[in-house]
Amino acid sequence: MEEKSGNPLPYSGVPTYPHQQLPPDPVNVVPGGVIVQNPIQPNVVSAIVVSPPVGPKPSHMTCQSCGAEIVTRVEYKPSTKTHLIALALCSLGCWCCVCIPYCKDSCQNADHYCPNCDSYIGVYSS
Repeated sequence: MEEKSGNPLPYSGVPTYPHQQLPPDPVNVVPGGVIVQNPIQPNVVSAIVVSPPVGPKPSHMTCQSCGAEIVTRVEYKPSTKTHLIALALCSLGCWCCVCIPYCKDSCQNADHYCPNCDSYIGVYSS
Protein backbone atom coordinates (compact mmCIF):
# COMPACT_ATOMS: atom_id res chain seq x y z
CA MET A 1 0.00 0.00 0.00
CA GLU A 2 2.31 2.70 -1.17
CA GLU A 3 1.63 5.87 -3.04
CA LYS A 4 3.07 6.33 -6.52
CA SER A 5 5.93 8.41 -5.13
CA GLY A 6 7.17 5.45 -3.11
CA ASN A 7 6.26 6.93 0.29
CA PRO A 8 4.12 4.79 2.62
CA LEU A 9 0.59 5.91 3.43
CA PRO A 10 0.19 7.79 6.72
CA TYR A 11 -0.76 5.66 9.73
CA SER A 12 -4.46 6.07 10.51
CA GLY A 13 -4.27 4.71 14.08
CA VAL A 14 -6.47 1.69 13.28
CA PRO A 15 -4.62 -1.54 12.62
CA THR A 16 -5.95 -3.43 9.63
CA TYR A 17 -5.15 -6.90 8.45
CA PRO A 18 -5.57 -8.33 4.97
CA HIS A 19 -8.41 -10.65 6.03
CA GLN A 20 -10.23 -7.91 8.01
CA GLN A 21 -12.49 -5.29 6.51
CA LEU A 22 -13.77 -2.45 8.64
CA PRO A 23 -17.49 -1.67 8.33
CA PRO A 24 -18.30 1.57 6.57
CA ASP A 25 -19.07 4.55 8.80
CA PRO A 26 -22.82 5.17 8.95
CA VAL A 27 -23.56 8.64 7.66
CA ASN A 28 -26.85 10.51 7.57
CA VAL A 29 -27.58 13.54 5.44
CA VAL A 30 -30.06 15.85 7.14
CA PRO A 31 -32.06 18.56 5.36
CA GLY A 32 -29.82 21.41 4.36
CA GLY A 33 -27.02 19.13 3.18
CA VAL A 34 -25.30 18.77 6.57
CA ILE A 35 -23.65 15.39 7.02
CA VAL A 36 -23.98 13.88 10.49
CA GLN A 37 -21.87 10.87 11.42
CA ASN A 38 -23.44 8.41 13.87
CA PRO A 39 -21.21 6.60 16.36
CA ILE A 40 -21.17 2.84 16.06
CA GLN A 41 -22.68 1.43 19.24
CA PRO A 42 -22.24 -2.13 20.47
CA ASN A 43 -25.29 -4.27 21.04
CA VAL A 44 -26.65 -3.37 24.45
CA VAL A 45 -29.03 -5.66 26.32
CA SER A 46 -31.00 -4.05 29.12
CA ALA A 47 -33.75 -5.31 31.38
CA ILE A 48 -36.83 -3.19 31.82
CA VAL A 49 -38.52 -3.64 35.17
CA VAL A 50 -42.14 -2.53 35.17
CA SER A 51 -43.58 -1.78 38.59
CA PRO A 52 -47.11 -2.99 39.22
CA PRO A 53 -49.87 -0.38 39.18
CA VAL A 54 -50.60 1.09 42.60
CA GLY A 55 -53.45 3.26 43.81
CA PRO A 56 -54.03 5.81 46.55
CA LYS A 57 -54.59 3.10 49.20
CA PRO A 58 -52.37 0.13 50.24
CA SER A 59 -52.21 -2.52 47.50
CA HIS A 60 -51.88 -6.32 47.70
CA MET A 61 -49.01 -7.62 45.51
CA THR A 62 -45.78 -9.60 45.37
CA CYS A 63 -42.66 -7.58 46.22
CA GLN A 64 -40.17 -7.62 43.34
CA SER A 65 -37.22 -7.30 45.73
CA CYS A 66 -37.91 -9.94 48.40
CA GLY A 67 -40.62 -12.00 46.62
CA ALA A 68 -43.03 -11.91 49.59
CA GLU A 69 -46.80 -11.51 49.29
CA ILE A 70 -47.41 -8.11 50.87
CA VAL A 71 -49.82 -5.26 51.39
CA THR A 72 -47.86 -2.10 50.65
CA ARG A 73 -47.03 0.53 53.25
CA VAL A 74 -48.13 3.96 52.00
CA GLU A 75 -46.52 7.29 52.85
CA TYR A 76 -48.29 10.43 51.69
CA LYS A 77 -46.04 13.31 50.61
CA PRO A 78 -46.90 16.79 49.31
CA SER A 79 -46.58 17.27 45.57
CA THR A 80 -46.63 20.20 43.19
CA LYS A 81 -50.41 19.80 43.05
CA THR A 82 -50.57 20.22 46.85
CA HIS A 83 -48.58 23.44 46.73
CA LEU A 84 -50.66 24.84 43.83
CA ILE A 85 -53.93 24.19 45.67
CA ALA A 86 -52.56 25.92 48.78
CA LEU A 87 -51.38 28.86 46.66
CA ALA A 88 -54.82 29.13 45.02
CA LEU A 89 -56.53 29.14 48.42
CA CYS A 90 -54.07 31.78 49.64
CA SER A 91 -54.62 33.99 46.60
CA LEU A 92 -58.41 33.74 47.02
CA GLY A 93 -58.09 35.01 50.58
CA CYS A 94 -58.93 31.73 52.31
CA TRP A 95 -56.03 32.01 54.78
CA CYS A 96 -57.58 29.60 57.29
CA CYS A 97 -57.96 26.87 54.61
CA VAL A 98 -54.36 26.90 53.31
CA CYS A 99 -53.35 23.90 55.47
CA ILE A 100 -56.17 21.66 54.19
CA PRO A 101 -54.32 20.32 51.07
CA TYR A 102 -51.43 19.28 53.33
CA CYS A 103 -53.83 17.30 55.58
CA LYS A 104 -55.86 15.57 52.82
CA ASP A 105 -54.36 12.37 51.35
CA SER A 106 -56.18 12.97 48.06
CA CYS A 107 -54.09 16.12 47.44
CA GLN A 108 -50.75 14.35 47.96
CA ASN A 109 -48.68 11.64 46.25
CA ALA A 110 -48.91 8.11 47.70
CA ASP A 111 -45.46 6.45 47.84
CA HIS A 112 -45.70 2.65 48.22
CA TYR A 113 -43.05 0.61 50.07
CA CYS A 114 -42.61 -3.06 50.99
CA PRO A 115 -43.21 -3.57 54.73
CA ASN A 116 -40.71 -6.49 54.80
CA CYS A 117 -37.63 -5.11 53.02
CA ASP A 118 -38.56 -1.37 52.85
CA SER A 119 -37.92 -1.28 49.09
CA TYR A 120 -39.64 1.39 47.03
CA ILE A 121 -42.44 -0.06 44.88
CA GLY A 122 -44.07 2.90 43.16
CA VAL A 123 -45.98 6.13 43.43
CA TYR A 124 -49.59 7.06 42.83
CA SER A 125 -50.18 10.68 41.94
CA SER A 126 -53.70 11.88 41.35
